[in-house]
Amino acid sequence: MFNNALWWAITLIVIDITIRVLAIIFVPRNRRPTSGMAWLLAIFLIPYVGVVFFLLIGSPKLPRKRREVQDEINAFMRAVSIEERRNQDLSGNPAWFNSLAEMNSKYGGLPLTHGSSGRLLEDYDDTIAVMAEAVDRATDYVHVQFYIFSLDTTTAPFFDALERAVARGVRVNVLFDHWACRGKPFYKETKARLDGMGAQWALMLPLLPLEGKFQRPDLRNHRKILVVDGRVGYMGSLNMISRDYNVKKNIARGLKWQELVLELRGPGVAALDAVFISDWYSETGEVLTESVRRAELVAAGDSLSRLGGSLIDHREDQGTMLTQVVPSGPGFERENNLRLFLGMIHSAQQRVVITSPYFVPDEALMYAITSAVARGVPVDLFVSEIGDQALVYHAQRSYYEELLRAGVRIYMYPAPYILHSKHFTIDDDVALIGSSNMDMRSFGLNMEVSMLVRDVGFVHQMREVEDHYRDISRLLTLEEWLRQPLRSTVLDNIARLTSALQ
Repeated sequence: MFNNALWWAITLIVIDITIRVLAIIFVPRNRRPTSGMAWLLAIFLIPYVGVVFFLLIGSPKLPRKRREVQDEINAFMRAVSIEERRNQDLSGNPAWFNSLAEMNSKYGGLPLTHGSSGRLLEDYDDTIAVMAEAVDRATDYVHVQFYIFSLDTTTAPFFDALERAVARGVRVNVLFDHWACRGKPFYKETKARLDGMGAQWALMLPLLPLEGKFQRPDLRNHRKILVVDGRVGYMGSLNMISRDYNVKKNIARGLKWQELVLELRGPGVAALDAVFISDWYSETGEVLTESVRRAELVAAGDSLSRLGGSLIDHREDQGTMLTQVVPSGPGFERENNLRLFLGMIHSAQQRVVITSPYFVPDEALMYAITSAVARGVPVDLFVSEIGDQALVYHAQRSYYEELLRAGVRIYMYPAPYILHSKHFTIDDDVALIGSSNMDMRSFGLNMEVSMLVRDVGFVHQMREVEDHYRDISRLLTLEEWLRQPLRSTVLDNIARLTSALQ
C-alpha cells in the first residue's frame, strides 16, 4: 500500500511539473504579456482547475470554419474598400486622420465615406419609438441586430412595427446573441413572436454543441445595428430590452441604463449594412441579394464576390459627415478597435473626452491617455458611480489612482443610472461612437462595431451630450479616492488580475 501511495504521489508530481512546463511553452504564445502572465499565474496556483479553464476559455479564436467564413468576408470588404478609395479626395483632411482611415480600411475592410448626416438619440424610450417609426416606413427590408433582443413592455412597440412590416411584404431579418439572450426573461416569448410574425431570424455565435455549433463560450457578438431600406441606420450602445434589463437585482436597486444611439442617413448606412450582411452570412450561410440596395453580394461557389457598381451610392449624399464603419472582434486580426482608439488619443492636440461604462484599459491605452495629459491635452473620463458587474466594476476602479495622479479628470455619472453609452471625441471635429467598451473584452473577445466621424457639427452634438454628463456628474478627486477602505483596494486589485485572463 505504501508503494502504491508513493507511485501515486510521484505520478501527480510528474503531471504537475509537465503541466507547468507545457504552460510556459504554449500559454504566452501570440498573447499579450499581461494575459499570458495572468493565465500562467492561474495555472501555477491552481494547476488542474487552471488548465480546465484555459482549455475552455483560453483561446480567443473563433472555430476554424467560422474563421474561414470571416476571412472570406474580410477579403471581400478589403476589395470593395480598395476600389472605393481610388476615387476619394482626402486632401482636405489632416494627414493623421487619413492615416487612421487607411489603417481602418486595412484591418476592418470598409472605406471612409463622405456625405452622411446624423443625429444623436439619448432618451431610452424615445429612441425605441424613433426606431419603430423608421420600421413603419420600410418598403423593402429591415435588418435588426442586437446583442440583447427581448420582447417586453418597453420593446413591444418595436416588435409591433416589425410585425406590421412583415404584413406589408417587407423582409425582416433579425440577429441576436445566443448566450446574452438565453438567460434573460421572455427568451422563448421573443422567439415565438418572431416566428409568429414571419420574420427571418438567427442566433449569433450559438452554443449548440449537439448541432456542431460551439466556440469559447464568452466570445460574443456585441453589435447593435438597425438598417431600414439601406436609407437610415442606427448604431450605438442600446440593447433592445427594458431599461432595467428585466433583471430582479437591477429592479431591486432601481438601476436604469443610459444609452446613446446615432441615427445615420446617407452613404455611411451602406457600410453599416455591410456589417449586418456579413454577420447574417456567417450565421446562416445566406447571401442577402434581393433586399440589399447598395452592398450587392452574391454567392460564387463557396465564396463571396461583388456584382459590380459601387458599395456606396454617392447620389444620396445628405450631409457633411465623413464616416467610417469599423467592425472588430475575434474575426479580425490585431485588435483593430484598440488601434483606432490609440491612434485617436495620440493624435489629439486640444482635448480628449471618453465615455466608457466598462473601462479596463491595457497598458498601451493607459500610456496613451496619461501621455496625452503630459502633452498638455486635457482628458475627461465619464464612468458610472455604481456598477452592475462586480468584477468589471472593481477592475475599472483599480485604474483610478494612476489616472488621477496623471491629471485625468474622472466624472462619476450618478446612481441609479448605469452610463452604458460608448463614445469619445478629440479636439473639435473628430468623434467615435459604437458598441465597443474600452476594456480588454471588447478589444479581443467581443464582435463590435464602431463609427469614426469627422465633422464639426456632429462633434458639437457630442459636446452637448458630454456637457450634460458633466453637469449632473460628480468630479472624483485624488484626495477622496485615497480615503477608500483597504477592503475595496484588495477587491479592485484581485479583479484587475482576473481581467487579463483572455
